[in-house]
Amino acid sequence: MTGGEDTNGRAGRAGTNGNEETNGHAGTNGGGPGSGRLLARLVHRVRTDGRWLVTAAGAATAAMTAAYFLLPLDLLGPRRPVLSWTLLVLALGVIALLLLRQTGDVLTDRPGTRPGFAIPLLMCASVLVFAGAYYVLASEPGGFDGLRTRVDALYFTLVTLATIGYGDITATGQSARVLTILQILYTFVFLTAAATAFSRRVRGVVSLRHRRADPAHPPESDDTRGNGGDNGGDQNG
Repeated sequence: MTGGEDTNGRAGRAGTNGNEETNGHAGTNGGGPGSGRLLARLVHRVRTDGRWLVTAAGAATAAMTAAYFLLPLDLLGPRRPVLSWTLLVLALGVIALLLLRQTGDVLTDRPGTRPGFAIPLLMCASVLVFAGAYYVLASEPGGFDGLRTRVDALYFTLVTLATIGYGDITATGQSARVLTILQILYTFVFLTAAATAFSRRVRGVVSLRHRRADPAHPPESDDTRGNGGDNGGDQNG
């Protein structure tokens, strides 16, 4: 009786262990298709979000440009100098704070950030703010030489931003020269830092995509790690 019970006990334990191993391998192998479907959904979501971000960025840029050409900037200027300078300082201050935040998020690799969407829009907003300020100051007698329209103001802003200096538009008034100096310093401090952070993020994304697309260095998946762990466990067992 004792020998039979021992034999039956060992057989029962062997069957149980065999079932557990079979179930374990089945669960691990069954995770492959599920992981593949999850990866496919994630890739589709990233591509969809990327298209949405490009569309949203284009729409926002178009809206800001339209606002620059349609806002009644003629109400500001020499008749309301305090209000004009206050609005300018507030707008540039808000843009600078947002740029610093986005730059810090990129440098610290904070998850969930979208600098590719925010940084170009903020840089575009700063250009339009300076262009509007130049247009307002152009209504002041002796402020600018050669600046008459909003297109001229936008052109002068971009020329100053690129440090080209064709000389066809010049700041002759004191307020205009102060504003030009302010734009140069603003570009050197805030826009340069933001552009550097943006280019760093772009290089990182491109490098990651190249590594994933390189067949010699395929990305390690959860299935590979899981099968390796199971195989190691079987060998140890």
